Amino acid sequence: MRIDKFLWCVRFYKTRSIAADEIKKNRVSVGSSAVKSSKEVKPGDLIKIRKNQIDYQIKILEIPKSRIGPKLVPLHIQDKTEPEQYEILKLRKLTQDYYRGRGEGRPTKKDRRDMDDYISTDAGSEMGDGEWDLFFSDVDETAED
Repeated sequence: MRIDKFLWCVRFYKTRSIAADEIKKNRVSVGSSAVKSSKEVKPGDLIKIRKNQIDYQIKILEIPKSRIGPKLVPLHIQDKTEPEQYEILKLRKLTQDYYRGRGEGRPTKKDRRDMDDYISTDAGSEMGDGEWDLFFSDVDETAED
């Protein structure tokens, strides 16, 4: 099976064209040599992939016939990535959360829609001018008593 199709089948990349682009940019290698998209892979090959500034290493256990579900991926590849790489990934995620925590800063588009919905439902239940006068006149009369 071609390496671009394999990486797509085991869900390493969302589309086959993205996998091919990453291979062209020399971010994927088999063994120690850079490859082309047409490189045929077989069980036992060790693939090194540079993705999101992390160096992944996977060993092919079995070639799938077509794209497989996420639960079946461990049957076809073995993750040989070093634990330090996952620590780097975890630290990067933590620094991104520190930049802007949930509920801080400017509202997101979803937050703004929720606020607009809340305001529009309150606007529908507003009292008219005459009703406000009645409301405040009751307050004034009770304050005088």
